[in-house]
Amino acid sequence: MSAARCLALATLGLTFVVVVVGAYVRLSDAGLGCPDWPLCYGRALPGEIADGDALAKAWKEMGHRYLAGALGLLILTVTVHAWRTRTAPWLATTLLALVVFQATLGMWTVTLLLKPAVVTAHLLGGMAILALLVWLTLLQSRVFPNEDFSKLRSPAVAALAVLAVQIALGGWVSANYAALACPDLPLCRGALLPPMDDRLAVIHWAHRMFALVAVGVLSWALVQAFKHSRALALLIAALLLLQFSLGVANVWFVSPLWLATAHNAGAALLLAAIVVLNFVAFRRPTS
Repeated sequence: MSAARCLALATLGLTFVVVVVGAYVRLSDAGLGCPDWPLCYGRALPGEIADGDALAKAWKEMGHRYLAGALGLLILTVTVHAWRTRTAPWLATTLLALVVFQATLGMWTVTLLLKPAVVTAHLLGGMAILALLVWLTLLQSRVFPNEDFSKLRSPAVAALAVLAVQIALGGWVSANYAALACPDLPLCRGALLPPMDDRLAVIHWAHRMFALVAVGVLSWALVQAFKHSRALALLIAALLLLQFSLGVANVWFVSPLWLATAHNAGAALLLAAIVVLNFVAFRRPTS
């Protein structure tokens, strides 16, 4: 395996870790573990804090920051390599710019005290970086389809668009602490429609209902993909089933931390698979 491919895969792997750890920090209520930015209580590492719980949260937050910083350096390296080899240099530059903006969102997350719109944007930024890195890694690895997948373009784009909306809705649920606003299944507080004056229940219900739309559209896409690549279609099907099951389990088991984090990880993996589907749909075949 070439050094460029190893670098791309390592960067992609670290991106997934940063996304999952970021979700863990947010879900464990450690988003304000460090009240300042970029330091933590004025230090590069958390110092002595009388409250043990506060210290644990500070370490979680700073651990995430250092992982994100390492990712930024790797993406800078990937960008330099992309320009040297003329392999999608503008895509790599866009990635680098997105990382800088993502760091700014990370700062605003702290300084604006976990404002839901900023927290959700921060989540979407991480997912966007992951998606672009999947595409760039495929380009740099020179993984190209050996047949024409152009008929998959419409279902692939639709699946990506719907999944992006669903991830945004999921981020909005998390940022507003609405994961348990509808504690029953399949209804919400015993009704098909939650009380419209209950903001958190409406947020949760919107995410739950749109999940059905996402399942329908992604199922259509994977059925179409099955005609060309059974392996990719089965991968998408497995991840879709896993993600839907995790969503149900989060409600059923009252959203324990590990399940909520796994639900975020599942969204990231499903997004990566749908990006691969779009890549093969839009790239010209090698023969």
